[in-house]
Formats: sequence, structure tokens, C-alpha cells
Amino acid sequence: MLSPRFRFRHLETVRFRDLDAIGHVNNAVFLTYFESARLAYWFHTTRREGLSALDIVLARAEVDYRSPLQFGESIEISVGCTSIGRSSFVLESDMHERGSGRLVAESRKVLVCYDYAAGRSRPVPDELRRLILAQDPEAGSASST
Repeated sequence: MLSPRFRFRHLETVRFRDLDAIGHVNNAVFLTYFESARLAYWFHTTRREGLSALDIVLARAEVDYRSPLQFGESIEISVGCTSIGRSSFVLESDMHERGSGRLVAESRKVLVCYDYAAGRSRPVPDELRRLILAQDPEAGSASST
């Protein structure tokens, strides 16, 4: 049985094109799965739509690989904000194979609110902070930069 750390969940299925020459999911594809989950989380949490709603930049991405994935397996990725600071916030994710419940990978990402016109970071807007904390209240007890 799955026991994700976070309330938001995103599903993916391993496709043939995701495999490497050894026959399991290539390490770079794990990041693609995590990115798809991050975008789904963002649109859900902010209630925004489309690429113009992405006023953030990815500053750091970490992936810890725990178990290989095979063709046809189904995965569930849980995503949550674990800290929010002045201009950035941290999203963490857990990826589980749905059939067995095994932990496949974990991810940690630092995202920065960004003003594309000015070409620099900007403070997390109050409304965005409110929406993130409504989804993940525990993020208010920690802080990032």
C-alpha cells in the first residue's frame, strides 16, 4: 500500500520510449516524470493554467534513485512544498510503483519566483504564498531563501 508524504498526487505509466539499452527507465526520464508532477502540482495549487502561469524558475534539482522501473509499470508521484522563503520555495516528491508500493525515487527542487521582464528574482507574492500554504500548511513552519 502506498503511503505518500504529500497530499497532491500525479500518475504516470512507463512507456517504451522511456527505456534505455538495459531495458529499464533511463535516469534522465525520472527527472521528466518529476517535472510533469511539479507542473501538475503548480497548476493545481495556484489555480492557474498555461505556460504564462510559470513565473518561477528551477534553481536546483536533486534525484535519489531507489529502485529501477520497467516497461508498463505505473507510478504515483506525491508532491509537496516543504519550505517557503522570501523569494524561493522547496518542492519535494516521492515516486512509488503503484502495484507493489515500492519507493522508486525521491526528488528535491528549489524554485525561485522570477520577474522575466526585469531578468531577476522577486519575492513570493502574498497570494501565491497563501495558495501554497493552503495546499501544504507545514511549509510555513520551515523557511528557504
